[in-house]
Amino acid sequence: MTKTMLPFIRSDLAQFTAYKPHPSSDTADSVPIELDRLDTNESPYDLPPELKEKLAWTYQQVIETNRYPDGGHQTLKDAIAEYVNESATLSSSLFTAANISVGNGSDELIRSLLIATCLGGEGSILVANPTFSMYGILARTLGIPVVAVGRNETNFEIDLKAAQSAIEETQDPPIRVVFVVHPNSPTANSLTAAELAWLRSLPEHILVVIDEAYFEFSQTTLVGELAQYPNWVILRTFSKAFRLASLRIGYCVAHPEAIAILEKVRLPYNLPSFSIAAALIALQNRILLLESISQTLSERAKLIEILSQQPELQITASVTNFIYLRLQPNGLNSQDTALKAIHHELRTRGTLVRHISGGLRITVGTIQENTRTVNRLKAALANLES
Repeated sequence: MTKTMLPFIRSDLAQFTAYKPHPSSDTADSVPIELDRLDTNESPYDLPPELKEKLAWTYQQVIETNRYPDGGHQTLKDAIAEYVNESATLSSSLFTAANISVGNGSDELIRSLLIATCLGGEGSILVANPTFSMYGILARTLGIPVVAVGRNETNFEIDLKAAQSAIEETQDPPIRVVFVVHPNSPTANSLTAAELAWLRSLPEHILVVIDEAYFEFSQTTLVGELAQYPNWVILRTFSKAFRLASLRIGYCVAHPEAIAILEKVRLPYNLPSFSIAAALIALQNRILLLESISQTLSERAKLIEILSQQPELQITASVTNFIYLRLQPNGLNSQDTALKAIHHELRTRGTLVRHISGGLRITVGTIQENTRTVNRLKAALANLES
């Protein structure tokens, strides 16, 4: 059957490919039912039973399902501001609720930032690929042009010369927003001194969005510089270290005037009451929840050490809860074909990883998941060579 666009739909949407969420709906019957899901950088650890019990009590005794949720998020914003100050060893009064906006995942905040800056032909965005794909996807769904530059193929640093040229040369519309991830996904590297110097040099009419989704693992943050750069916004999430991926809670930290604008474009009641309650309980019990980070970092080091012994693989240094690996350039004839074969075999054997930008991104899982993944990866590599 020939695909045709409905006559009332924007014609440019025909060229888009939808983001394929996990878990995929096209999972083949041959794939094991029990999968090691190491493809979306979630925490491998569920909430502890005692916190689930607290949430269950809150749902039964506190939340009224016939009432709309707290649309202002004041209590949650206060708690987030306290955590932001604490996590960056800042004065307890530096950031307040006025510096915080909360979204249905970071995706909603990204979309709100795009609406507030570039909509109506007023701006385009700049990204450095490979990076988090949702910046470009969300921009294009809003009809906002995306300007992409590359990265160094060895260390994945942004091509700053190309980025600066893009800023200077892009017109009609000009670049209004620059998106970076610190550390980057899928490549796991933090921003360098040169990249940071470039971001600091950008004029105030360009919004700089610094996505710190993996802050709890890298322990490197730029929130302390926000006071000096009112055109900076920092994104964070509860989906990774705080183990709340299913509840979709993101937040951003920014100058109060920027937050006020985001509140204007934010959908009302954008966070369900249960998600708000979960985020508050997570922050109240952050010491307990963040204890798992040391285990993740230890497992990450083991994975890198073991896989670095495989002569076919190139392993990138990581400061996140995932690793990124590629095939050695002098290895197999068609690296992309080989990567697809490895990705498929891992999936068939029961491990889901992300095949992206010429490499494989593997989330650090539990000890058992990582052991199985290493064994399956070794088997897949052996099959390629046989």
